[in-house]
Amino acid sequence: MSTPLSVLDLAPIAPGQSARDSFEASVTLARAAERSGYRRVWYAEHHNMASIASSATSVLIGYVAAHTESIRLGAGGIMLPNHSPLVIAEQFGTLATLFPDRIDLGLGRAPGSDQTTMRALRRDNSSAETFPQDVQELQAYLTGHSLIPGVQAVPTPDGPVPLYILGSSLFGAQLAAHLGLPYAFASHFAPDALIQAIAVYRDTFKPSAQLAEPYAIAGVNVIAADTHDEAVAQKNASYRSRTRAFISRGPIARNYTDAEIDTFLASPGGQQLSAMTRYTAVGTAAEVHDYLEAFAKECGADELITAHHALNIDDRIHSVELTAQP
Repeated sequence: MSTPLSVLDLAPIAPGQSARDSFEASVTLARAAERSGYRRVWYAEHHNMASIASSATSVLIGYVAAHTESIRLGAGGIMLPNHSPLVIAEQFGTLATLFPDRIDLGLGRAPGSDQTTMRALRRDNSSAETFPQDVQELQAYLTGHSLIPGVQAVPTPDGPVPLYILGSSLFGAQLAAHLGLPYAFASHFAPDALIQAIAVYRDTFKPSAQLAEPYAIAGVNVIAADTHDEAVAQKNASYRSRTRAFISRGPIARNYTDAEIDTFLASPGGQQLSAMTRYTAVGTAAEVHDYLEAFAKECGADELITAHHALNIDDRIHSVELTAQP
């Protein structure tokens, strides 16, 4: 691959397994990414989702960092309106002090959950409106130049904690460009504005102390296996599971059969859900490489962050390894 690759680990909790099993799988996956030459592994902040274990994102990053050697680890991302900038600066200042030159901090403004959970997280429902100011306040804490007189984040790391703006719309692209920060687009589940957002980001970018030139990362789903048919089977099983979780929410949830899931996916509502994963590389290592190279060229990404969706952890690790093969 001529385009640098990274991994987005959603820390899934597989049926019949525990959150502790998920954390151990995240360590194993990060070690595989480290061996395979990936640039970084990121973890996303999600809440009130029984199948995702990365809600306490900074804690998970610290656990994985303690069990790896050199790969960069970070948040992809922290949903900043859920937190005070000072608390996040303290958490990531601590991580960067413990694991120098290995910690990234991606920031988003979405809640990372449903509306009810958002109200439980955000005591002030208007907190997302101050996202740009909160990013700058956080950045100032991490560099030891607090914007709040008499308040500092302790510990302040000796080296930089690179900030990234995450988004799925033009808002994030414009903000990242204005602040001179790298931009990561969530095209692995929100593909529609990808091309336009990266173009806007590049066209309006202003250099900053952190970054002299624009740097864009695009998310893409990957399922790589030894044969094409095996990869397709893993993709079908994974996306059926995702769809089942999506439509089975609520107090009267039921367990839909595969046939029922396939019928739903063929419906207009199901096709809309399927469109969210439009950017998916499926197949052998060679087929995945070809897809990713073409995808990076099409959207103008400097780096791809790959989300591997095989249900079985061994298959997921194998997908990570195959994707990184020369």
